[in-house]
Amino acid sequence: MTESADSLREKRKRETSRALTDAARRMTAEHGFAGFTVEELCADVGVSRRTFFNYFESKENAVFGFAAIDSRQEALEAEFLSQDGELLDDFIRLTIARFELFNPLDDAPALFAVIEQEPRLLKAAFEQLAKNERRDMAIIVQRAGDGADAELRAEVMVHTVGALVRLSMDQLLHQHSTVPFADLVSRRLEVARTVYAPSQKAQ
Repeated sequence: MTESADSLREKRKRETSRALTDAARRMTAEHGFAGFTVEELCADVGVSRRTFFNYFESKENAVFGFAAIDSRQEALEAEFLSQDGELLDDFIRLTIARFELFNPLDDAPALFAVIEQEPRLLKAAFEQLAKNERRDMAIIVQRAGDGADAELRAEVMVHTVGALVRLSMDQLLHQHSTVPFADLVSRRLEVARTVYAPSQKAQ
């Protein structure tokens, strides 16, 4: 398969994934989350049930747009694994690259509306977040090796960066900041380094 044909195939896969998410959100707004089936969603979009599960693990994930791993994300993770720079800096760059690739800000209003209508969907969102965190911990351990406290260090790194991301997202969404996401996260990382650095007692 040529590179252009492969790119076209990936584009069509992303379009199908987006169509399923848009339809799932619309049907949730119209009928409630329990008011339609996966089969009805598939019929609305014009795909098979098998195709649906190639893209999403569940109806909840379709509503949130939590698709199976994207080839572009796989490429970013492969690049991270091949790097040999400072681990935290490289992980921050991976995090920023993912944000720029998927830009969750675009979907935020629709997601807030769905959650407000169906608060029970929050459970699925937190489960997916935990799954993503475990995936990140695994690639950090793979990159760093399984030395002493490797898993604990990966856990601390993932959750620390996650907190920086959430603070930056809050500034963008609720404070309507015009500062780029990358700058917001990087600035918070700089401050975090000073917070955790050994302090010098006043002489």
